[in-house]
Amino acid sequence: MKRTKIIKLIKSERPIDEVLIKGWVRTKRDSKDFSFIEVNDGSCLKNMQIIVDNTTDNYQDIIRISTGSAVAIRGKLEASKGPGQKWEVVAERVEILNIAPENYPLQKKRHTDEFLRNIAHLRPRTNKYGAAFRIRSELSYAIHNFFRDKGFRYIHSPIITGSDCEGAGELFRVTTIDPDDPPRKEGKIDYSRDFFGKEANLTVSGQLSAEMFALALGDVYTFGPTFRAENSHTRRHVAEFWMVEPEMAFCDLEGNMDLAEEMIKHLTSFILEECKEDIELFAKFVDKTLIKTLNNVATSDFKRLTYASALDILKKSGKKFKYDIDFGKDLQTEHERYLTEDHFKKPLIVFNYPKEIKPFYMRLNDDNQTVAAMDVLVPGIGEIIGGSQREERLEVLENRMDEMGMPKENYWWYLDSRRFGSVEHSGFGLGFERLIMLMTGIRNIRDVIPFPRTPTAIEF
Repeated sequence: MKRTKIIKLIKSERPIDEVLIKGWVRTKRDSKDFSFIEVNDGSCLKNMQIIVDNTTDNYQDIIRISTGSAVAIRGKLEASKGPGQKWEVVAERVEILNIAPENYPLQKKRHTDEFLRNIAHLRPRTNKYGAAFRIRSELSYAIHNFFRDKGFRYIHSPIITGSDCEGAGELFRVTTIDPDDPPRKEGKIDYSRDFFGKEANLTVSGQLSAEMFALALGDVYTFGPTFRAENSHTRRHVAEFWMVEPEMAFCDLEGNMDLAEEMIKHLTSFILEECKEDIELFAKFVDKTLIKTLNNVATSDFKRLTYASALDILKKSGKKFKYDIDFGKDLQTEHERYLTEDHFKKPLIVFNYPKEIKPFYMRLNDDNQTVAAMDVLVPGIGEIIGGSQREERLEVLENRMDEMGMPKENYWWYLDSRRFGSVEHSGFGLGFERLIMLMTGIRNIRDVIPFPRTPTAIEF
């Protein structure tokens, strides 16, 4: 008999004479004549209550079932006689697939996030993390669906690359060279004898590759893992994270901002509609303002203002910030959250940043001081999207690379795209984990990625 997922049984409109469910035991209590077992199979937040009569063939074995054990239940789906659930399963046969020992770590109902990070292989079995990763899955589907409906093409950008998109230098090296006996030339490691014949790294962004395809296919996007060797222990940083990066040909900064706003509002509305039960869990136990915040994001017109205007508001706020507010310095999270949560009380888009704090590929504005960059800021998170109109003018791009000390020979292919049919084009990067933080109210990025990679942490 084929098993039925609990989420489907919960939605049933009628009793069913025979069902098979398989899952993990959340709780069990025994009375004189019956055992009551709560089983969850991960398909939804709710458990299915199983009623086991003491006349069941292997009842003495069933009594030994512990929290965390895996079971298969055959029985009848019947209207529940107790409060709190519509249906329950009256068991006719219970098969014990695995008995969890007494030291199963999830015996207690509540655990700290710090404790659960140390057992990342088990934490999806908790209500909180099961809900978080179901939402992560649904958001992934919604992103692909959003772009497909708009005629975008999904491309797979390389994970191993010879270029540094951001110019930050915080890269993970990829090499086959023996660290105990590296080949050397003039006292330095000779990477010409490495696998690729030159230095190679894990990518920090798929953007540059996506630009090449946008200049052929029109509208494209990447959605995949990116890596940053930043020795940071903050709540906002991990070494491996996922990025959503659309690139659009024949698109200026205004069109870029339009798409970013539409996408965030669409995804928020989707989650509010499709993940109600899981969202309610977070609204009850993690952030009591969550649903209000998400409704605000989904229905507000995002305020748009220049970087200079944002600085002016911050300076006149009368609020004492930890970080200084001066032209030429990037906005910090405290500044972004003040603008979204205290001043405007809704999401906003800040654009036209000083060129000194932005990468070489962003289009230089006519004032020669700012670039056509934009950041989308949302309550509770701060920056969730960063993007720009790209510099399509070859001479200007080369000058910017010279100013920033970028080796043009490493980017010959990127420069070629400005020689052969260059057009205005734009794109942005959405931090996928920050999006999940927005949707759940979770405030630590380590808690929205299945197996977080942080300094000294790679056990799982």
